Formats: sequence, C-alpha cells, structure tokens
Amino acid sequence: MKRSSKPRNPPSRSDHEGKSSLADKIRILIADDHTTVLAGLASIIGMQPDMLVVAEAANGRQSVDLWRKHRPDVTLLDLRMPMLDGVGVIDEIRKEDTSARIIILTTYDTDNEIYRAIKAGAKGYLLKDARREELLDCIRKVNRGDTCIPQALVEKLAAGMSSETLTGRELGVLTLLARGKSNKEIGNILGISVKTAETHRAHIMHKLNLHSITDLVLYAVRNGIVAAPGSVSEPTGSGHGHCEPTLATRVQETGIPPAEC
Repeated sequence: MKRSSKPRNPPSRSDHEGKSSLADKIRILIADDHTTVLAGLASIIGMQPDMLVVAEAANGRQSVDLWRKHRPDVTLLDLRMPMLDGVGVIDEIRKEDTSARIIILTTYDTDNEIYRAIKAGAKGYLLKDARREELLDCIRKVNRGDTCIPQALVEKLAAGMSSETLTGRELGVLTLLARGKSNKEIGNILGISVKTAETHRAHIMHKLNLHSITDLVLYAVRNGIVAAPGSVSEPTGSGHGHCEPTLATRVQETGIPPAEC
C-alpha cells in the first residue's frame, strides 16, 4: 500500500528544518485487519510530533511486503490476521533483520500467545485496551531498544514459561511424580535408574522453585499437566474414561504413556 507523500503530521518550520525533523521521527508500520482499529491507531500515532506512520497493512502478508519496502523503525502488529498471523510475520521479518523492533498489539493475553510472540522476537506486547499514553510510551521504549511488556503480562508469561524450562525427560518425570509414582516406579517406566530419577526430581524442584511433593502436585494440576484428583478426566482402576491431555504431549518424546488408562 503506497501512502501519500504528505505526512500525517507535516513540519511547521522551514523546509530545511522540516526535512531534518522528519528524519528524526520514529517511522512506524501499523498492521491490523480491522479497518476501524487501523484508522484509530494511525490517527493517534500521526498526531505525535516524534512519530510518523509510513504504512498501514490489513493482513499478515501485506505487513511483510510493506516492512520490506519501508523498513520502519517500529512495527505495530496485530496477533491474529488473515493470510499470515502475527508470529508468522515476525518470523518472516526477522529472517531479514534480527534486530527488527516489533510490538504485538492484541486482545489475546493467554500465556501461550504471549510466549509465542516473545519467543518469535517481539520486543513489546500490549493489549488493545491499553491507555493511549501506554501505547505511545511503549513505541518510544522499543524504538530505543528496550522491551515493553506490562507487569501483569510478565507474571502471566512467567507462569506459562516455567514448564518450558524443563527438558522433555524432566517433564515426563514431573508428570509421573504428580501421578504419585515413586522414583523406583518412574525408573521402571522410563528405563532409567532410581538415582537418575532422583536427579531429575531434584532438577525439577530447583527449576520450578518447589519445596515438596505436595507443591509439585499442586503445580502440575494448576498448569494442566495432570488432572486434579477425582477429576473425570483422570481415569482410575480399569478405567474406561479417556486419557488425560497433558503437557507431555506438547514436547518431544518424554518416554511415558499419555495417561495410565
């Protein structure tokens, strides 16, 4: 999309000074598939004396094309867009410039969405209900090379990422421990020694900052690694219920069955 050569916030000084001031502005690409949101963001940003909207994209593929054309200082990106989602856009851009400064602006605040965006390389993550001043401040911070994630989202991200720090084997051991298996039973199931099972258990407790098996079980239940005791999704006995979905299925081979059915 080719924008008008006339900026949204033209300089009020002399031509020479005006050209100089344009060079000092933060050049921003905005991408959102909702026309009203796109226009609103462009209007807010365009009124700032230190910012200039250089392009507006309505889908993920267009976002990548316009980024290549304009090479903006900061890209403001919706997470869910047609043709290519926000994470896909980040991946495409960072293949060409690993230092690209990208902010995700979305309505989604789940730990998985935040984690995917940050892991892909986003430098900022804001919700669309953020105050105008918060948005503008975030753009300036990211332009300076800082990261910008509200504390509430940082806490949610930390909670969601804690299990990601575990290796596939450790996650398998955690799952079995939370199901009440002893170190000897875990060793038999995974084909490892009791000593190795104990070592994995110690590493898990340290990584997750847990201090007892009770803490470990509560952590596993809260994070969906195992179902809560008595839950219909946790089969018992001969069990004709379905197997529980666990985080073990989200990593490479853990060496354990998905559930003890």
